[in-house]
Amino acid sequence: MSAPTSHRRTGDTYRPGSTIAEWRPEDDSFWRTTGHKVANRNLWVSIPALMLGFVVWQVWSVTAVRLNDVGFGLTTSQLFWLTAIPGLTGGTFRILYTFIGPIFGERKFTAFSTLILIAPMLWLGFALQDTGTPYWELALIAAVCGIGGANFSSSMANIGFFFPKKEKGSAAGLNGGLGNLGVSVVQLVAPLVVTAAVLGAPAGDPQRDTVKNEDVWLQNGAFLWVPLLVVMALLAWFLMNGLKVAAAPFSRQKVIFKRKHNWLMTWLYVGTFGSFIGFAAGLPLLIKNNFAASGYQATTYAWIGPFIGALTRWAGGWLSDKIGGARVTMVSFVGMAASLVVVISALPSGGDKGSFWTFYIGFLCAFAFSGVGNGSTFRQIPVIFRDLHLKKAAGQGPDAEGAALKQAEMEAGAVTGFSAAIAAYGFFFIPAMFANLAVTTALWMFIGFYGTCLVVCWWFYARKGAEAPS
Repeated sequence: MSAPTSHRRTGDTYRPGSTIAEWRPEDDSFWRTTGHKVANRNLWVSIPALMLGFVVWQVWSVTAVRLNDVGFGLTTSQLFWLTAIPGLTGGTFRILYTFIGPIFGERKFTAFSTLILIAPMLWLGFALQDTGTPYWELALIAAVCGIGGANFSSSMANIGFFFPKKEKGSAAGLNGGLGNLGVSVVQLVAPLVVTAAVLGAPAGDPQRDTVKNEDVWLQNGAFLWVPLLVVMALLAWFLMNGLKVAAAPFSRQKVIFKRKHNWLMTWLYVGTFGSFIGFAAGLPLLIKNNFAASGYQATTYAWIGPFIGALTRWAGGWLSDKIGGARVTMVSFVGMAASLVVVISALPSGGDKGSFWTFYIGFLCAFAFSGVGNGSTFRQIPVIFRDLHLKKAAGQGPDAEGAALKQAEMEAGAVTGFSAAIAAYGFFFIPAMFANLAVTTALWMFIGFYGTCLVVCWWFYARKGAEAPS
């Protein structure tokens, strides 16, 4: 009787909602019979939860566009700051979330971090109904919305533990790429739901858009997401798993600050994801400020760029699994630099009204290449740390190699979260630069930064004889 009981107990450890004590994704037999199914269940719950985090994080990028139309009376600089502030808190909280998730368990933390996003959405919805809401309160709401962006660090680090080396790039690309779609979702859906009383009387009375001479319900763009956040928090709690192998106190995780490749890969990810999220935050107001007089509406066009970048993130991860992440990362930086040169050439200058379609296509290409780079850099990180730790353990026996692999997984997860945290500041700095510098000056500065990223990637990871080929 003891054998069947033992068998049931072993199988039961992989049920939804449990904490898994033993996880061996590199064991082909385990992966085929058990691991693949469990990992994919966690992935497909993680994706929509992460997507909603991005929705909350980016809601101000589309909300700010219409504030003055209903009577808020803010300056252009103030509007850009409202889109930038969530990036500051998002990046800061990502640092915290990187290390908290493994301490408390990712299943519990995913549910909690999703549930708390209800608060800023409710606060925003009520504040938008009163055009007398002071600027300081709007800025504080924007800061709290930024917490939604922090979910990325814990989510990406967690998913990386579930998959074997050969599938890490694709899994990270799917989680990050489809999660990034939250940017496009909010920029597409929010402008649609604010035009009608789709949420009924409980959502409140409309405001009057004096530009289009119509009633709008700006609060709908916030209230709409509240029930979805509740549902996803419950699904995360009941369907996801915690992994004991992913659990680690901060005292173990902090070793990454001594790792050179933590800082180098963070630099590269600032160039890829920092560009993606910063451009997504700033593009709606760039379109409105430069091309609205020519009849182009920001809400019609802005969502497509982040949508493309989110999809190409998966392509970047998949391609990196095939030909190597460093090569793909270099292509992404060359592509982003060339795309921004096109954007600069199309901006209005003097009496020239510029070319919207050249500007827009240039930005779409920049988004596409940033997405590719997002996928490739996140594929590089686990490969770099796995190979470096295995080299140190070479010739010391299976036990040493096993310990090296566990250490590599833990460090790669922490580096993934930390690099994502620092890169998230692109959400803050890019709109802030657009608010305080000439747009062309800011874009040329980005191009120069991409040049430094190319040099770093080639020297340490892509050239023949590189220190950590990936």
